[in-house]
Amino acid sequence: MQDPIRTRCEDGILEVIIDRPKANAIDLATSRKMGLIFRDFRDDPDLRVAIVTGAGEKFFSAGWDLKAAADGDAVDGDYGVGGFGGLQELRDLNKPVICAVNGICCGGGLEIALSADLIIAAAHATFALPEIRSGTVADAASIKLPKRIPYHIAMDMLLTGRWLNVEEAHRWGFVNEIVMADKLLDRAWDLARLLASGPPLVYAAIKEIVREAEGSTFQTAMNKITKRQFATVDALYSSEDQLEGARAFAEKRAPIWKGK
Repeated sequence: MQDPIRTRCEDGILEVIIDRPKANAIDLATSRKMGLIFRDFRDDPDLRVAIVTGAGEKFFSAGWDLKAAADGDAVDGDYGVGGFGGLQELRDLNKPVICAVNGICCGGGLEIALSADLIIAAAHATFALPEIRSGTVADAASIKLPKRIPYHIAMDMLLTGRWLNVEEAHRWGFVNEIVMADKLLDRAWDLARLLASGPPLVYAAIKEIVREAEGSTFQTAMNKITKRQFATVDALYSSEDQLEGARAFAEKRAPIWKGK
């Protein structure tokens, strides 16, 4: 049997491809494998950016594999490290993740996309949360989507399961950019290379601050930053990279980031 998840690494960038014909749906075993891949990405100092996409041109991912569920995979089973798809609940993932949506992105597939930091999509991509029609709840999307797009649009998607084309997804702001299908991965890699050339300690601080501040008041979060109570902020303010950024600016040259 072919591997359901394919990866490649180049220049500090990890590409993760979901490859489970026909719909790139994810069963428990695939989810657990994705969790290990993203855990290793998080913990590998040589990897700076990840891209997640789907194989083929029709599906990014249809999400939870209902056929596997019918054969005994429990919907509340062991999804592995990081929860469903390896990203949704992965703790301390302080590196940028780009989702390149190459087609239909629905259910758990959309929830995986929402776990990324940037979403670019092919011009034929479509999006939906059809769980309502199969008698279950889009749990992660119910938490995340109303915080990302207007409440009434999010509730429309959750309560009716209706489909959005890529233009509407872009209009509501959960897609950053629309790209022709044959240019999608090229654009994702261009963006990943740009991020990989940037300061990894700053990225880590940004991600921790954004994540932790979501449940805090503005002043509470600011106090934690100024008192260096975020581990990533403390590491940044004590780093060689912090000094290098200032020196490079003063010397009018490009900084050399070491991530330490």
